[in-house]
Amino acid sequence: MIPSLVILAAGIGSRYGSLKQLDKIGPSDETIIDYSIYDAIHAGFNKVVFVIRESIEKEFKEVFMKRLKGKIPIDYVLQELKTPDGIPFTGERTKPWGTGHAVLITEEKIKGPFAVINADDFYGRCGFQFLVRYYDNWSPDYENDYCMVGYEIGKTLSDHGAVSRGICKADRFSNLVEVIEQTHIEKRPQGIAYKNESGQFLRIPEDTIVSMNFWGFAPSIFRYLKIGFKEFIAENAGNPKAEFYIPTMVNTLVKSKRASVKILNCHEHWIGMTYKQDKKQVSAKIRELVDKKIYPENLWR
Repeated sequence: MIPSLVILAAGIGSRYGSLKQLDKIGPSDETIIDYSIYDAIHAGFNKVVFVIRESIEKEFKEVFMKRLKGKIPIDYVLQELKTPDGIPFTGERTKPWGTGHAVLITEEKIKGPFAVINADDFYGRCGFQFLVRYYDNWSPDYENDYCMVGYEIGKTLSDHGAVSRGICKADRFSNLVEVIEQTHIEKRPQGIAYKNESGQFLRIPEDTIVSMNFWGFAPSIFRYLKIGFKEFIAENAGNPKAEFYIPTMVNTLVKSKRASVKILNCHEHWIGMTYKQDKKQVSAKIRELVDKKIYPENLWR
């Protein structure tokens, strides 16, 4: 079955300092989103659903609705400060509840299997191809069979500061056993390490597989997200910085054996813009791929 693509583009970009979703990094003013959609179209995806904020809706639509017209069907939803059943939360909260919440609100736009990606990550072509193949023979009988495109951590880091990654463990059949979101991972003189809750740095091998929020889900995920989000809000209503992460929900489902997740290992280099200083390197990498004829000089000409 042909999957849809959900692009998470509502992030504020606190580390980056501006609206990086619309930052131009290609030779013809393309954004990272443009390259993801280009790869998705060529892999065989049939629809794109953007998750954005109301404050950027006008600017976002002016860029992408016109640019993608006739290329692939597109739709969008607004991620705002709304809770299920009107559950109250602290008035200090200034932004929505993260990636799990973002996926949850797309339910009415999705009819079959779908992929989820971040707007500011360049994943490379293989991940989109892998995911389309994975769901090629999908049916509702496999409603709890999910997948994840995994990357080697050494190929996913920024030279300019710490990043967040989902550290994965798999069995010998490449099924996900555990994914733990680590919010401070960086290159250090001794190697790659993450900072634990006690402030200690723990080493990670360079070939450790991590989640870059490139997921493949069946519609059953919405049922689990609804339950998980209600529980999350009830427990964190007074915490203005609490985040409802996709990996946290997935980890719960895998541990309880309510769902299985196949890891699709992609050996390409991820590139992204966590920090403002990353933009120059991202643009240079895109230029290199264009020079190699992997992408045209102008994606949508």
